[in-house]
Amino acid sequence: MAQRNWSRTIGRMLRHRWMDESDTRKAIPPELSDRLLRRVAASEKHHTGEIRICVEASLPTSYLWRDAAPRERALAMFGKLGVWDTEHNNGVLIYLLLAERAIEIVADRGLNSKVDQRAWDDLATRLGGVLAQGRFEDGLNQALDEVTSLLVHHFALVGGVLNANELPDAPVLR
Repeated sequence: MAQRNWSRTIGRMLRHRWMDESDTRKAIPPELSDRLLRRVAASEKHHTGEIRICVEASLPTSYLWRDAAPRERALAMFGKLGVWDTEHNNGVLIYLLLAERAIEIVADRGLNSKVDQRAWDDLATRLGGVLAQGRFEDGLNQALDEVTSLLVHHFALVGGVLNANELPDAPVLR
């Protein structure tokens, strides 16, 4: 078993405990939240998928004690927000963790069966650079555009079919 780097762990804990929901509200003010909601709603008019955005200031303490990666929290939020529970199994969570400027994309099995994991990893890497600069709106818009493109390619709405909005379009800010 690898030796835990306690100074890194303590530094990470302090960084996460220093941030709270007010930091999320600064990064994603109400006007941006409204723009993101409208972009998600517009995206979902072109495909049968469901997109959720979740922005958290920091990880819960239980995740920090386990030295959990942001991916673990993104998977938990994917389940908690019901993104997995869509008719076509093609929900996507765009998860942003501010304390680490980390982005995770979690897609349900319907879309994952059509998109290689390397494509998701490449998307997260590209977006990570934008988010590291604090350009949250640019990064989230780029993520929405790229996820929309994949959903339209694999799950486009066909001729006049109505798409039930199965999940809320508003970003989850925590």
